[in-house]
Amino acid sequence: MDNSVIAVSIFSGGIWQIIGQSSLFGIIILVILVLFSLVSWSIMFSKWRLFRRVVEENETFTGFFRKSGRFTDLLGQAKSLRNTPLSGVFLEGFNELKALMEAKNEGGALQDKTRPLVVEDMEILEMTLERARNEKIADLEKSTVFLATTANASPFLGLLGTVVGVMDSFWSIGERGSASLAVVAPGIAEALLATIVGLAAAIPAVIGYNWANNRLKQFNDKAANFALEFMARVRKDMVK
Repeated sequence: MDNSVIAVSIFSGGIWQIIGQSSLFGIIILVILVLFSLVSWSIMFSKWRLFRRVVEENETFTGFFRKSGRFTDLLGQAKSLRNTPLSGVFLEGFNELKALMEAKNEGGALQDKTRPLVVEDMEILEMTLERARNEKIADLEKSTVFLATTANASPFLGLLGTVVGVMDSFWSIGERGSASLAVVAPGIAEALLATIVGLAAAIPAVIGYNWANNRLKQFNDKAANFALEFMARVRKDMVK
């Protein structure tokens, strides 16, 4: 039974007959692959929705930041736009800046410029922004590693099912003393089905993982550029 016959069987409903004649081990492999595929699709769909909101909120928050005159004017927007990493970077930077200014001015307000920041303070602020950026991107990255796991493991699981199916065919030949199509077909069908399901789980996961990584890189670059804008404004207004 070649690939074309298997494909015709699957699309004509014969897949249930193949599964019904599969060994317990083959069925376990198929169940694992189907679970991998379902979880991967769920992750890809949830990331698609999340990343779409991140793109929208990135633009919104960047616009507010560039139009605002004071950092305090952005607090409400930063707290309401929770999906974008820019708001998290801003809040961490704002809190660190406030702490530095209060320490220099003995509890004075953030707008008190009697004792401006120095280079050492800017280094502390820069490290705070970098840490916040890494944390926010890591939050967006959660679960994408499962896509890589599915992409890497599924073809091998399918290959394992294929090998077991071929072994079963040879075992049947040895038991019955015949290499007729009726003897070898169930094992070969099981083997090819495992290969097909393995590839069906792996291919979308590869595409989804690459897409998610590309989006995460864009978000990381956007957050890095925002941190530079934040630092530039602080240097302009508060550094001696």
